[in-house]
Amino acid sequence: MITFNIHKPDTAICEALRQRIDSLSKPKGSLGRLESLALQIGTIQQTLKPELKHPVNVIYAADHGIADEGVSLSPKEVTRQVIYNFLNGGSGVCFLARQHGFDMKIVDSGVDYDFPANPRIIDRKIRKGTRNFLHEAALTVEEADKALEWGADIVSDCHREGCNVISFGEMGIGNTSASSMWMSCLTGIPLPECVGAGSGLNAAGVQHKLEVLQASLANYKGSGDTFDIMRYFGGIEMIMAVGGMLRAAELGMIILVDGFIMTNCVLVASKLYPEMQDYCIFGHCGDESGHKKLLDYLHADPLLYLGMRLGEGSGSVCAYPIVDSAVRMLNEMHTFEEEAITKYF
Repeated sequence: MITFNIHKPDTAICEALRQRIDSLSKPKGSLGRLESLALQIGTIQQTLKPELKHPVNVIYAADHGIADEGVSLSPKEVTRQVIYNFLNGGSGVCFLARQHGFDMKIVDSGVDYDFPANPRIIDRKIRKGTRNFLHEAALTVEEADKALEWGADIVSDCHREGCNVISFGEMGIGNTSASSMWMSCLTGIPLPECVGAGSGLNAAGVQHKLEVLQASLANYKGSGDTFDIMRYFGGIEMIMAVGGMLRAAELGMIILVDGFIMTNCVLVASKLYPEMQDYCIFGHCGDESGHKKLLDYLHADPLLYLGMRLGEGSGSVCAYPIVDSAVRMLNEMHTFEEEAITKYF
């Protein structure tokens, strides 16, 4: 398996950062979460004057064999249709990316469709969708390892282009099912508490989805370690995101975490390399069942609670202005001393 060299950020700078934050012309602690964000970002970048450069939202896309079991309201062909919507600039994350100055990278990780050559689609297709994990492993060990490696390579490319803050999104009909399997297997939270409506299932649909996933869990005879859970239940786009997150942490980048699926990718990544979570800023708590429980398990404090459950990186990109504000606070506010103001706390 590909390996990563990830270290916790050096906390020696924290005291200087706290002093800088407390010296700004405001009551101590009065900017709340912006202050803790500024401390985290300054620690990641090892500076009192952090910068956010060339933000990118990477969307990995792939299909899932488990979708054949009717676990999603949407048919499999929606995956490729939404990719064309990305290309046309019409999806939910597209307007947010334009609004907040994000570059978009769209990666065909394993869509069950042959796209015509297009310079705006990065072709990293492992295979045309995963196998159906109700009956067999979604991916082989070799396929999963390749997905980690190729997902990481995309982030290396972003970093070379000047990016130091990166959001991850996904597109893949059936991926909330794979996410629910990861969550239950790796946290011990009972599967019914990890399964939700996905793209819009009604109560009967959710019950059917749960029964399929319970049968899949009963059929699983693997080792139970993190890598095996990851590759057995897939999906390709999710494993590429895990690889991307681990490479981003290795490179000292700020990782913006989206919703239920990407939070599960953090779960897997942090089981493999616990240090990576120090680089993560959780954009929001979504409306997908299980997301809040997963955030609580990770001791994560999301920035937004907007009832979103779109995916695509929409929640993490939407939260970006708050991250930007934390950096601007450090760089643009004057201190009490600079303005000759008596400290009033």
